[in-house]
Amino acid sequence: MGSHDEDGVARRGFDVADAAPLLLDARGVVTSWTRDAERLLGYAGDEAVGKDLAGLLTPGDAGRVPDVLERCRRDGGWAGLLSARRKDQEPVPVMARITSADEPGGPARWLALLNEIGDAPGWSMNRSVLEQMVDGAPVGIAVVDTDLRFVWSNAALSRFGGGPPERRLGLRLADVQPGFDARAVEAQMRHVLDTGEPVLGYEHVGRLRAAPHRETAHMLSFTRLDDEHGHPMGVYYTVVDITDRHRARQRLALLDRAGRHIGRGLDIGRTAQELAEVAVPGFADAVAVDLLEAVFRGAEPGARQPARPGGSVALRRAGRRPGGACGEQGGSAAGAAGGEVVVYRGDSPPVRVLASGQPWSVERLMDEDGAWGPALPAVAGDAGPPSVLVVPVRARGATLGVATFLRRGTQEPFGEDDVALAEDLVSRAAVCVDNARRYTRERDAALALQRNLLPHRLPGQDAVEAAACYRPADELTGLGGDWYDLIPLSGARVALVVGEAPGHGIDAAAAMGRLRTAVRTLAALDLPPEEVLARLDDLVGSRAHEDGDDADADDGGGAQTVGAGCLYVVYDPVDGRCAMAAAGHPAPALVGADGRVTFADLPQGPPLGVGGPPFEAAVLELPEDTTLALHTDGLMARHGERWALDTDRTRLRQALAVRAASLDLSCRTVIDALVPDRPHDDVALLMARTRRLPADRVAVWELPADPAAVADARKAATRRLADWGLEELSFTTELVVSELVTNAIRYAVGPIRLRLIRGRALVCEVHDGGATAPHLRHPRTTDEGGRGLLLVSQVTRRWGTRFVPEGKIIWAEQSLTSPDV
Repeated sequence: MGSHDEDGVARRGFDVADAAPLLLDARGVVTSWTRDAERLLGYAGDEAVGKDLAGLLTPGDAGRVPDVLERCRRDGGWAGLLSARRKDQEPVPVMARITSADEPGGPARWLALLNEIGDAPGWSMNRSVLEQMVDGAPVGIAVVDTDLRFVWSNAALSRFGGGPPERRLGLRLADVQPGFDARAVEAQMRHVLDTGEPVLGYEHVGRLRAAPHRETAHMLSFTRLDDEHGHPMGVYYTVVDITDRHRARQRLALLDRAGRHIGRGLDIGRTAQELAEVAVPGFADAVAVDLLEAVFRGAEPGARQPARPGGSVALRRAGRRPGGACGEQGGSAAGAAGGEVVVYRGDSPPVRVLASGQPWSVERLMDEDGAWGPALPAVAGDAGPPSVLVVPVRARGATLGVATFLRRGTQEPFGEDDVALAEDLVSRAAVCVDNARRYTRERDAALALQRNLLPHRLPGQDAVEAAACYRPADELTGLGGDWYDLIPLSGARVALVVGEAPGHGIDAAAAMGRLRTAVRTLAALDLPPEEVLARLDDLVGSRAHEDGDDADADDGGGAQTVGAGCLYVVYDPVDGRCAMAAAGHPAPALVGADGRVTFADLPQGPPLGVGGPPFEAAVLELPEDTTLALHTDGLMARHGERWALDTDRTRLRQALAVRAASLDLSCRTVIDALVPDRPHDDVALLMARTRRLPADRVAVWELPADPAAVADARKAATRRLADWGLEELSFTTELVVSELVTNAIRYAVGPIRLRLIRGRALVCEVHDGGATAPHLRHPRTTDEGGRGLLLVSQVTRRWGTRFVPEGKIIWAEQSLTSPDV
């Protein structure tokens, strides 16, 4: 890199080919003049030769000449902005570059190049200015040649290790940073040299020579440097320390994994083992989770566990995870077997943590007095004294045990951030352990869970008027898994669901929660009722298979949902069609507007997860004001007996025939008439009175598969919105109609139909004969298409696709109320 060539800086502001040259002697007097200089400043040669450089500048810059000449003698040259003065006294801003023109044995001379910059932006900076900028930057900067050897680096790069800039010269990255993955980094450099494409944001994680015990992360960016002919000269790259950001991501990932893997069951040993498995190897090299014996018995431990001076404390090792393959087997076995008893001395750190409830850590453990004894978990490999962190397992103010984390001597010792992270991990596991401990004692928590898993209120919609009633079993041990739900669907439709998980107690309640969540997830896919039950059946069966339990098991796993019943009904208020399917569940009762009670002729499918013939759906057309009564089998059971079809249907028909002032009152009346105050089984009843959308709130257009039809569809939709008094939605609706109809014409087959539905929301539907669902894309800035559905998703409340026998319907929904309503 030259000392006065400015390394090509501001070449766009200084073109040598257009510069006016002139020669100056050592004192700055003009000794040679050119036609270009005469054309620029207006002086003839005899007028300019012998004139001092200061005489060619405006008074404001004339005083800078001595300083400029001094810097030329010191630095070998100078470049910058000057204000020259023409012969007619008009100022001329010029970019000036002065460089040595000495000849061997001759007097000192300077070649000055003047270039009128006019409106050209920028400032040609010399090397000293540039080096001030890069040397003072907090970012590490370096330049390597085409052989990837250092030719320049700033002082900030030294903070990342590898020595000062002068020590790097001529060396490659592997020579100065053995801890770096030099092969991968140099591969990025060669890619930049070969292609000229910059590489931005390349992340490297590893251990550097400057900090061998500490994992660091750096972000590197590479740019090729070319000469004036476009030939590569080397690579310019920057380095930024992102260790804190990397560690924050690691912590979040660890906490996310803990949230997904800790507490998947209600077994104390399994939860403790999950904590150990989550922490190794991402956080520690070995983990032991030791709990008080009282925890396994379900007893209430004291808020503090005092340690007797000179005595010992026995804990049960509920989970452990030594490093290495052998440790994995040992850890899993220990957790599964319930753990062996470990004994700690009264003055050992785990006992002090147990008593104080505060964490304890040491950078390198030197257990010279044997305070830990054999209870200290083993760390794979012989790497010197480990770093140890002990965290209390506390939940709801009580200390249940301790968790011990170890890192081998080659790892970075535990710090304050690690203590906070470990406390968060352990607190998650502690809550799960305490939940399992309290399981047999706090049956009222199971009842609260059952109630909380049921809908707190039924959502508003246009399809039906709905009411629900749930009555829990009297015996807490008989608490079951009955549930009901009402789910708004696309196109103003609604799904009505009742179901029952087998078994009793908290397992049944948890299974009910899983089933209800699965049903809501499947309902969002807009599947037909028989397909919803088929997929739900697959989920239940696969979960039971994964857990390795049989259908009679009652452990809260997949087997708890095997044999569950479910009734799924979809009602469309536009045409009054009602489709329903059942899996081991009684058919709904139908109460006409005249009070006549009938029962749907519904094919019975097998209970969920047990296998059998495929599910079948029944499709009815219901008149307006028809009431559907969906219920669990407890509604018609007497004295703990299962429902008898003929007799109990008669009782239900009589109860439903009683008129009441409201649907809510009807619901409670039926429950009171058929269910005792202290039922043996819990009961759920969902009643829904059908409505029909008026014809003037639905608009349908058949469209040809012609791009010209898009404009007509927009106009028709706009006119209908005006009729409905919804002009404020015209712009968004035009956009939605345009995108959906265009996609149908472009990608689908068969007839195209546009439908607008005005209910609680404005629904736009486009029906076509295609069988493939569209996918939302996130196009790049340079992409010319692919933004249609992205725009629709941004301007509407929700959108989706549902399949029908004739093809599919793509729909989008806009709210008719303001966000603050």
